[in-house]
Amino acid sequence: MREIVLDTETTGLDPATGDRIVEIGAVELLNGVPTGKHFHAYINPERDVPEGAFRVHGLSTEFLQSHPVFATIHQEFLDFIGDDRLVIHNAEFDVKFINAEFSRLKIPHLMPERILDTLALARRKHPGSGNSLDALCARYGVDSSRRKKHGALLDAELLAEVYVELSGGRQTAFTLQIAERRVQRQVFDLVDARTSSLTLAVPQDELDAHRKLSDALGDRSIWARYGTYGSGDRS
Repeated sequence: MREIVLDTETTGLDPATGDRIVEIGAVELLNGVPTGKHFHAYINPERDVPEGAFRVHGLSTEFLQSHPVFATIHQEFLDFIGDDRLVIHNAEFDVKFINAEFSRLKIPHLMPERILDTLALARRKHPGSGNSLDALCARYGVDSSRRKKHGALLDAELLAEVYVELSGGRQTAFTLQIAERRVQRQVFDLVDARTSSLTLAVPQDELDAHRKLSDALGDRSIWARYGTYGSGDRS
């Protein structure tokens, strides 16, 4: 199954008040495994970037003015995401910004049924715990040391790793490996614990009867062929 892990950076919190997207990052997963394919674009928001937003992502008005507007990159973005599931952390935020850009271009919105919100997934799995991207990276041992500021592509890459863990991917495989090793260790322990061969608890009268039968058969006795009750071992 193909999935797209996606993140955006914006000029603010609400497209209804004129805030716009300034960066989109997306990475491709196939059956839960990153393929290395990604989409990334800085976007000219056609407005100034407030100081508060700049402190979050470090993208200035001057830097973004040299990049294309959303209308220029939207088809490449649509081609990359296709019709596949979109995996987004706090999806309501990113989707409302993307759909606002789509509205300006009069193209169909992203529909809720194709969105998987990892924030909602994390809250169900870890109720009462911190479920920000940084908190989840720490919980699952995902290295987020590169994340000095928010960045759409970097955050999408980190979220892809977190999503695999949230879905039980590597953790489940690791648990199965541990269980398999425990079973193997138990088997080895049973073998190692046996310091001598097993002693057969057969009554003496049965052993005597078996020996007499073997002697009567002579060379036809299969036990004699293997040294059991044969002429070389009559004790």
